[in-house]
Amino acid sequence: MSLIAIIIITLAIGIIPGGILLLRKSAKKFNLTPEQLLKIKQRNEMLDKEDQEEQDKK
Repeated sequence: MSLIAIIIITLAIGIIPGGILLLRKSAKKFNLTPEQLLKIKQRNEMLDKEDQEEQDKK
């Protein structure tokens, strides 16, 4: 194997796990207020009803 191929493989092996670890570290949960959670639940229920009505029409 040439030196360039070894360097590219080493970089790939370092970049991929590094990117995954960076994503894992930077991922955080949303701190939503109870009011926001209620709005989300209401919106989801409305969308579910619309989907159900659409399925019933077919």
